[in-house]
Amino acid sequence: MGIFSRMTDIINSNLTSLLDKAEDPKKMIRMMIQEMEETLVEVRSSTARVIADRKTTGRRLERLKADIQEWEKKAVLAIEKGREDLARAALSEKQQSEKEMDGINAELGNLDEHLEQLNEEIAQLQSKLDDAKAKQKALLMRQSSVENRLKVKRQSHRADISDAFEKFERFERRMDHLEGQVESMDMGATSKQDLHAQFDELENNDAINDELARLKDKMDKQS
Repeated sequence: MGIFSRMTDIINSNLTSLLDKAEDPKKMIRMMIQEMEETLVEVRSSTARVIADRKTTGRRLERLKADIQEWEKKAVLAIEKGREDLARAALSEKQQSEKEMDGINAELGNLDEHLEQLNEEIAQLQSKLDDAKAKQKALLMRQSSVENRLKVKRQSHRADISDAFEKFERFERRMDHLEGQVESMDMGATSKQDLHAQFDELENNDAINDELARLKDKMDKQS
């Protein structure tokens, strides 16, 4: 891709859109800035060459102007001396120089137009480069902010988890203490309670047996 094609692509590009579509915006904008800087260096080098050509062409124009004046003076001198033939020759040289000067003026016009275009494109390219660097700075600041927020969130999350485990452990210790109190109150009374329960069961069995015998006797009498 030529330098001016690259420059046109850069100037016409939508940096925000390109970054939004990029998988890695940080890498993408770094590459874009590098491309812009390299292109800007090349454009400035081309501009320097055009300026040098403009200066050289300008000096040629000044020399031609001096030659034209000189040939006119010679033509006047020839006429004064009665040498019309020399006057005609001097005027012919003057006309040749004037034609060459017209060509140089046209060349200077093209160079000036080219320089004006380059100056405008350099300004646009510099503006794009400044914009890209500003976006890069904003992107880096945003990344740093997100990383800091994530770090704080992780620390806060770890603190919340630690606090939750600590509360749960305190609750378990409290339950252990309450259960210990209950079990300590039951200690020593277990055997006595079991004995009472056994006698109660015997009494209940006797009552059930008596009720069962009564129902059987009643049913026999009815039959």
